[in-house]
Amino acid sequence: MQVRRPVRRSRANAPYVLDEQVGFILRQVGQRHAAIFAARIGDDLTMTQWAALSKLAETGPCSQNLLGRLTAMDAATIKGVVDRLVRRGFVETRPDTEDGRLLVAVLTPAGEEAVARASVNAFAITEETLAPLDAAERAMLLKLLDRLR
Repeated sequence: MQVRRPVRRSRANAPYVLDEQVGFILRQVGQRHAAIFAARIGDDLTMTQWAALSKLAETGPCSQNLLGRLTAMDAATIKGVVDRLVRRGFVETRPDTEDGRLLVAVLTPAGEEAVARASVNAFAITEETLAPLDAAERAMLLKLLDRLR
């Protein structure tokens, strides 16, 4: 009796299955994380606003340009984010003392309070996002995602 082996198709002949594609899976995971974030962060912060606030808390005052680079936002996006945070009273901008052409973004006391409140929630958001994974899987996922950056 002869055993039939499955025919191996080349990638060129394989059907494209959307559910198996990394981009689609990453988008679904991103959507799940965004829903968890929106439900839990508080202060009606968006993900981009939180990124800017938390990075300012981490680094201290910095130019909008640098803040954009540190948070992976283009110049137009970070300007809009900073403008909204200024209107909300969480950030203020002032000319750079060394280069007056640059605007420096600085957390206000209200911004510092918002970061303190939201930080607790942000840790919980990360926990909930990663909840299906054990500790070793979490570490591996973060390591692999870092390599894909």
